[in-house]
Amino acid sequence: PQSWVAPRRFASTMPSAYPRLLQPITLRGGAVLRNRALMGSMHTGLEEGEGWGHSLEKMGAFFAERARGGVGLMVTGGIAPNAAGRVAPFAATMASSSDARRHRTVTEMVHEVGGAKIAMQLLHAGRYAYQPSAVAPSAKKAPIGWFTPHALSSAQVEATIGDFAAAAALAQEAGYDGVEVMGSEGYLVNQFLVTRTNHRSDAWGGSFSNRMRLPVEIVRAVRGAVSADFILIFRLSMLDLVRDGSSWEEVVELAQAVEEAGATIINTGIGWHEARVPTIATSVPRGGFAWVTQKLKGQGLSIPLVATNRINTPEVAEAVLASGQADMVSMARPLLADPDFVNKAAAGTPQLINTCIACNQACLDHTFKMQRASCLVNPRAGYETELNYTPTEAPLNLAVVGAGPAGLACATVAAERGHKVTLFDRSPSIGGQFNLAKQVPGKEEFYETLRYFTHKLASLPTVSLQLATEADASTLAGYDRVVLATGVVPRSLSLLGWDHPKVASYVDVLQRRAAVGERVAIVGAGGIGFDVAEFLMHRADEAAAAAADALTAPSLPQTEQFLAEWGIDPDAMATRGGLLEAV
Repeated sequence: PQSWVAPRRFASTMPSAYPRLLQPITLRGGAVLRNRALMGSMHTGLEEGEGWGHSLEKMGAFFAERARGGVGLMVTGGIAPNAAGRVAPFAATMASSSDARRHRTVTEMVHEVGGAKIAMQLLHAGRYAYQPSAVAPSAKKAPIGWFTPHALSSAQVEATIGDFAAAAALAQEAGYDGVEVMGSEGYLVNQFLVTRTNHRSDAWGGSFSNRMRLPVEIVRAVRGAVSADFILIFRLSMLDLVRDGSSWEEVVELAQAVEEAGATIINTGIGWHEARVPTIATSVPRGGFAWVTQKLKGQGLSIPLVATNRINTPEVAEAVLASGQADMVSMARPLLADPDFVNKAAAGTPQLINTCIACNQACLDHTFKMQRASCLVNPRAGYETELNYTPTEAPLNLAVVGAGPAGLACATVAAERGHKVTLFDRSPSIGGQFNLAKQVPGKEEFYETLRYFTHKLASLPTVSLQLATEADASTLAGYDRVVLATGVVPRSLSLLGWDHPKVASYVDVLQRRAAVGERVAIVGAGGIGFDVAEFLMHRADEAAAAAADALTAPSLPQTEQFLAEWGIDPDAMATRGGLLEAV
């Protein structure tokens, strides 16, 4: 079923605050993108389809909604070019005409919307595959893997190149506008590039010219299998963030070689999955890796380069483009959080963008649990055919008790459907326990959700916000329905001494109601326990945090500080993989 969504706002007649982000771009071969926003690849759990026919209607609805929201180019989650390349035993492949026919559903739904283009990511997992038939350049198990891979023979390497080309041709047959060859994040192509994982002594190993043969031959074969206007993106690992990774000279040489082989766009990849350095969490500065893409821009390339990782607002995207750090920007999770991101920027209403807070709790965490991806701040993501917020035929007078994330979502969706809503909270501010989470270093982006809902509520005249109000039976009398969204309370302890004056709950600590000394024992090593530890370790910042505006983070991570803290070479040249030696 086609889902109903609120009407989209289109471009304002006023001059745009984001002229570079919204500027069209013509690619080699003639394809034209309506703007510089690329929705980067992320696995959603929709790629395998459902039912006996493995219908891809849900995947189609997911991307159609993002196309409707204004993005220029979208890249799907990784699809294997052959069975050996699957991430898991029954993961999706593009290896037959039946695969291509199923994907027609996706491309037709996207193209029916119009405006956006869509590319399929071709991903061979290599030693990252969670299946016993995993293959790799050498038989070396990944630290995050389950199985030791089989080393590919030379003939199997040649066959793999052919499989990539065949998959690209099938993707074009299915109606896709392009493909992205996944050459980063530590997957098979990346594994061939570095001595960390490539111990071969044949024509596919040893010297760098041999190690880079696989990606170059894949790009060349793909280019020969598709039309000239078919978009060919190469995802290049510009900063491996592991020992014995690529040197900067090798990154440049590979970029130049894949352009010569026929790539249309080079997309930035940052970090292997086994790297210890965070690359997409809130602790990573906004646009914190765009400097790497900028470094490659000065190397004589003529095709567009895409910056990626932690670009989550139109202001950051525009700044990256305006400063010349990149030609395009990739935003995956920001378009999971708000599919209308680009349209809202174009309409001059960026305050209504539901910003990605980089929590990874419902997207990446779900992926590693083999669950469907969604979004902590947008539960509709991934459920576009099921969560149909249709206009009501019977408007009600609703009371929602609790202005935390659940109550805020309930109130705003109900109002958009046509109900009259009164939202109560005993606190003088909205947000519930998000007001605790935002205090934790590394969770500063939680302020953005409170900012979003503040503006969202103000845009909905049928919502009455009653803060600092205790909702009781008399208060709630007369409403047609009452929705309780009062959240949770901390568990009570049954430990001897739990009522001692030295014992404080995490709520009291994060709300600064409890005096905490220098030697602290935290009982519970789950997420909240770690949050409290981070909070206490950064008490020097407490005064600034306490004085901050309720909707503005006191400070966001800064790139120079982040690079120094995690031992990243700011020039990406001193060591292989971009990590500095420990001192």
